[in-house]
Amino acid sequence: MQLGTLLTETRNPKSEKIDAVSTEEMLRIINDEEATVATRVREVLPQIAKAVDAIHERVAKGGRLFYMGAGTSGRLGVLDASECPPTYGVPRDMVVGIIAGGDPALRVSEEGAEDSREQGGVDLLLNGFNQSPGLDVLIGIAASGRTPYVLGAMETARKHGCLTVGLSCVPGSPVEQEADIAITPATGAEVVTGSTRMKAGTATKMVLNMLSTGLMVKLGYVYGNLMTNVQASNEKLVDRAERIIMEATGVDRARAAVLLKETNSVRTSIVMQKLGIVRSEAESALESAGQNVRWALEKQR
Repeated sequence: MQLGTLLTETRNPKSEKIDAVSTEEMLRIINDEEATVATRVREVLPQIAKAVDAIHERVAKGGRLFYMGAGTSGRLGVLDASECPPTYGVPRDMVVGIIAGGDPALRVSEEGAEDSREQGGVDLLLNGFNQSPGLDVLIGIAASGRTPYVLGAMETARKHGCLTVGLSCVPGSPVEQEADIAITPATGAEVVTGSTRMKAGTATKMVLNMLSTGLMVKLGYVYGNLMTNVQASNEKLVDRAERIIMEATGVDRARAAVLLKETNSVRTSIVMQKLGIVRSEAESALESAGQNVRWALEKQR
């Protein structure tokens, strides 16, 4: 692909004189352009939903979710993956983020690392991809849709019979064409030409939020809109866990604290209180419901 022809590389007429306006006007131009991103993401909701369902089907059977990208795309993938364990209490290797150039590239740009198609496949396998044959999922992230590192990883994933999802911002790109499921919010020209950390980055963050949150909801880590597997590992999270128990059951803070201390589990505390049963019974109910609070409550009523 000719880089200069990509939507993400074209010049934005609305910001051509951004260096000649007042500070407030400059910021208004940036804000106006960022405001278009949500609409572009909304246009691809059917594709995002298809991806969430396909990922859930595989992860529920023991598969894992891998994000892979370079530069901003890679950093956003690593960020989303790293937030899943503290938010949902899932194993650290359930959602894995990989960036071209490795962890040092999170802080110091390693721009040349994205040019090796072969290295993408190598890094994917080195991070344990396909330990559950055919069940792991790769999301290749590339704003331009043509990053060799990402395309190499997608090719490797397909060779192992695994699902590939392509997240880019350029319709018709190689990433879109080579993915089993393509998610392509067409965010268009950036305020600063080619700076895809801006609108493309915002769209990427929004889509990744939907993918991981959608997966966790479907796996049963959310009851209503409350995170039910948060790990009370510090003072802030103990406070959050107690408040979740209070919201879900209607008890006061003192009772929530007692429940949490007895069970060390938000889910178990909720089921105990709402069903009026002891800890062992609540744990059995959750086990038979696949640790899904709503299902456990409905099955026992």
